Amino acid sequence: MTTATNTAAVPTLIGSVQRALRLLEAVGTHRDGAPAKQLAREAGLQLPTAYHLLRTLTHEGYLRRENGVFLFGEAAERLMDGGAVQNRRTVMADSLERWRGTIGVPVYCAVYREGEIELVAVADTPSNPAVDEWASFAETGHAHAIGQCLLRQLDEAARGDHLDRHPVRPLTRHSVRDRQALLDRLRSTERIEPVIERQEYALGTICAAIPITVGTTIATMAISMPLDQQDRLLPAVEQLRNEVADLLRSLVFSISI
Repeated sequence: MTTATNTAAVPTLIGSVQRALRLLEAVGTHRDGAPAKQLAREAGLQLPTAYHLLRTLTHEGYLRRENGVFLFGEAAERLMDGGAVQNRRTVMADSLERWRGTIGVPVYCAVYREGEIELVAVADTPSNPAVDEWASFAETGHAHAIGQCLLRQLDEAARGDHLDRHPVRPLTRHSVRDRQALLDRLRSTERIEPVIERQEYALGTICAAIPITVGTTIATMAISMPLDQQDRLLPAVEQLRNEVADLLRSLVFSISI
């Protein structure tokens, strides 16, 4: 009985996977790549075994061979990019949580990606909840500060394409009434100015969004609060702008999520 229990407690390890991982680790220590013989030696493998695994990893796209040396391939780079994306998401989530605590209101991050509005992250609390997404943010960009801020950063062609796919329609009695009214509003303000929206998406709620452009990425950070606290809105917006500026300066911030 004891022997069976001990045996069951030992994980089943696949040797070929372990050896392949050791080869990948060896490749990762050479920025300019390394030949098979060197990788085999560093991974502690027989050369025929190393050759077999290197061929397999190359076929699957995890490695590529150039001028007699092996380097990471596209599949491995995608895995590493995924880790970098996760790290950026963690930084973003931590920053939003901190700003929410400092400013005392829900904080949002959104980007415009592949022709659509994408809400990336939200930080709120039970006592200060985020706006309920009762109508898709992606489809109602004309009616909330996040969407208006992103649409204002687009060029005319991209903005027109978006509104063709997601037509303007009033969500509340305070919403912009039609496409032309929205376009006039967007053109009447500078791209660097915050966008303020009062009860256009949700009654009893006011929102503000600030534009962020990093490289070719169009993004925004936003806050929301109850209408009866609107005296706090502009100071809170300015505080958010300062916080975001500090992050951009200190982390060389990237919102490629």
